[in-house]
Amino acid sequence: MPLGPILFFALLAVPALEIAVFVIVGGAIGVLPTIALVFLTAVIGSALLKHQGLSILNRIRAEMDAGRVPGAELGHGAMILAAGVLLLTPGFVTDTIGFLLFVPPIRETIWRTISARIAVSVVRPGGPQGPQRPRRDGPVVDLDADDYGPADANSPWSNSAGSSLPGNGTGERRP
Repeated sequence: MPLGPILFFALLAVPALEIAVFVIVGGAIGVLPTIALVFLTAVIGSALLKHQGLSILNRIRAEMDAGRVPGAELGHGAMILAAGVLLLTPGFVTDTIGFLLFVPPIRETIWRTISARIAVSVVRPGGPQGPQRPRRDGPVVDLDADDYGPADANSPWSNSAGSSLPGNGTGERRP
């Protein structure tokens, strides 16, 4: 199924579903407890995001230090980020999905489903053996000591006495 209709349906269905759940929960427990519950889920979500986010960053670093591609860890990190966004979004439906994404076995199931459909490839600069020195195309000019010398005293870029730049060409400052 094309992605366009799915996104269109989601953008219409999720807010309508959130409104319906707000009305049902608000009718059952009252307006102020409903609002307090929304704020509470945002605070809990922030704490979970910090804890699990730092944990996944450490696992990504460990995988990279070991020379392995942290594909699964990056996938879990993206799901944790999505969970945090969903928990900070007001609503009970998004909060439920967000809390479910914080559960590692659920994330693992989602990752296995997604990773079966994607291919991860590693691209290193310079090819499979790693970075290489930059190639120099064109001729190489090798200069001898008599091929170059001090700058022309009449050059506007030299610090000669007649120049408007400070200094006299010897590195000394003029008064």
